[in-house]
Amino acid sequence: MRDLTLPTLAESVVEGEILSWLVEEGDLIEEGQPVLEVMTDKVTVELPAPFGGRIVKRMVQVGDIVPVHGVLAQVEEVGAQAPVAQSPATATPERAAAEMKDERSIIEGSAAKQSDPGKAKAAFAGFNRSAAAGPAVATKPAPIMPAPIPTPSAPPSTAGLAETSPAPGQIRAVPSARRLARELGVSIAEVMGSGPNGRVRPGDVQAHAQAPQVQTPPTQAPQPQTSVPVQPAAKSGGSTDWPPTAPPAYRTPAGYESRETRTPFRGVRRATSQGLLAATLHSAQTHTIEELDCTNLMALRDELKADAQQQGVKLSYLPFFLKAASIALREFPAVNSSLDTAAGEVVYKNFVHLGMAVNTEAGLVVPVIRDVDQKGVLTLAREISDLAEKARSNTLKPQEMADATFTVSNIGSVGSMMGVPIVSPPAAGIMSVHSITKRAVVIEQGGEDVIAIRPMMYLTLSFDHRLVDGADAARFLKKVLWLLEKPSRLVLQG
Repeated sequence: MRDLTLPTLAESVVEGEILSWLVEEGDLIEEGQPVLEVMTDKVTVELPAPFGGRIVKRMVQVGDIVPVHGVLAQVEEVGAQAPVAQSPATATPERAAAEMKDERSIIEGSAAKQSDPGKAKAAFAGFNRSAAAGPAVATKPAPIMPAPIPTPSAPPSTAGLAETSPAPGQIRAVPSARRLARELGVSIAEVMGSGPNGRVRPGDVQAHAQAPQVQTPPTQAPQPQTSVPVQPAAKSGGSTDWPPTAPPAYRTPAGYESRETRTPFRGVRRATSQGLLAATLHSAQTHTIEELDCTNLMALRDELKADAQQQGVKLSYLPFFLKAASIALREFPAVNSSLDTAAGEVVYKNFVHLGMAVNTEAGLVVPVIRDVDQKGVLTLAREISDLAEKARSNTLKPQEMADATFTVSNIGSVGSMMGVPIVSPPAAGIMSVHSITKRAVVIEQGGEDVIAIRPMMYLTLSFDHRLVDGADAARFLKKVLWLLEKPSRLVLQG
C-alpha cells in the first residue's frame, strides 16, 4: 500500500483545495494519469499519478484543504499481496500511529507540511510564550476537572506532543465537523474537541449546538472556567499581550436572514486572504509616493503603437514601467532582495523576475515575467498580453506564478488615482501604477516657473523596511521617474 500525496508544485504553494476527483475508489490508475483537480496558490491543476495501482481509499473530499505532502489517497500496487487485517487486540503501535495520521485534518490557516507538523507556523508564531502557560488565545473554556489520582501504571507517552499540537490561533477539526458547523451556524472555534490533541469531531459540533447557553447568576461569583470565553484586557507588557483575540464573528441581524447571499470562502479569495494576512503580520511594511509627468511617455507610446500593432502586439504603458523597474532594481539591489529567515541571511538576486497583478473574475492573480532586465519593451508587451489572457482563462501553470522578485500592480487601469499595495514576502517591494490625470503643475520654461496642464500619475512603492531603508526606497522610485519622464533613456540604460 502506498500513499498518494500532494506534491510540492511551487516554492510558495503550501496547501491545495480539492476541487474534484477524476477517479473513484476501486479504479485502476496508470502512472501519469490525472486523478484529481486541485487549486494550489490560486492556480487550478490536474494532478497526475506518480505511480500506478488501484485506488483503495480516498482520504480527502471535495472542498477539503490539504497541506503539501498531505495524503490524498491510498493506492494498492497491482500484484501486491494484500496485508492481513489486524484485530484491535493485535494492533501494533505503528498501525495506531498510521490511523492517527489518517484522521489528521487540516489545521486552519496552516502553511506547514503534514509530514512535519513541527514546522507549522501560526500568524503570530514570532511572539514569545512560555510553554507552561499554554496558548494565550484559547477560544474554548477549560472544563472543571478533579485533580488526577496517581496510579502505578505508566502514563501515556507524550513524545512528539509539541509537534502535533496546533500552533496558537489554529484549530484542529476533521472536514466533516467543519461542514456540520457551517450548516448549523456554529463557530468551530467555540467547540470543545474530544479527539486527539483537542481535534473537533462531528459529535462535538452536534453537542455544542444542542447545549443550552449557560449564564452565570448575578449573585454568583465569576467562574472563568465555565463562562463564555472572553479575552480579558492584558496588562501592558504582560505575557498575554500577543496574539490579540480574533475579531468578533459575523452574526446575521434578526429578521434579515432572507436578505443575505452567502458563498463559500474558498479558492482564489481564500488564498489571497491568507497570503496578504501573513504578509502584513510578518514584515515591516511602509511606502513612499512620487508623481510622474507622463507627457513624453504618452508621446513615445503613441509613436510606437502602430509599429507594435503591425507585429501583432498591443502596446500599453505597462511594459515601459516593467522595464524601468528592472533597470532601477539593478541599481538598488536591496529592493530586489529577500530575507532567508532559516539561514539568517539577506539574499541579493542578480536576476529580475517581475510579477504583474491581474484582476480576474475569480480574484487577483500574479503571473510572473522572468528576466525582465534582459528583454525589450516589445517582448515584454507580448508576454504581458499572453500571461494576462492565461490568467483570465484560468490556464496559468504554477511555474508561471512563482519566483517573483518584485511586483508591479497597475490599478490605474480601473481608474484608481492612488493606492498603497501590500508587499508579499519573500519579495521586498511592490510598485503601484495609477491613472493618468490632467493637473495644473508648475514647470520651468525659458528659465521661469509657469503653470501648465500636464498628464500626471502617482507612483507608490511599498517596501519591507526590514530589508530596504527609506532613503534607498526613495532613490529607487526617483530612478524610475527619471527613466520614464524621458523614456528614450530606457534604450540607453537597458
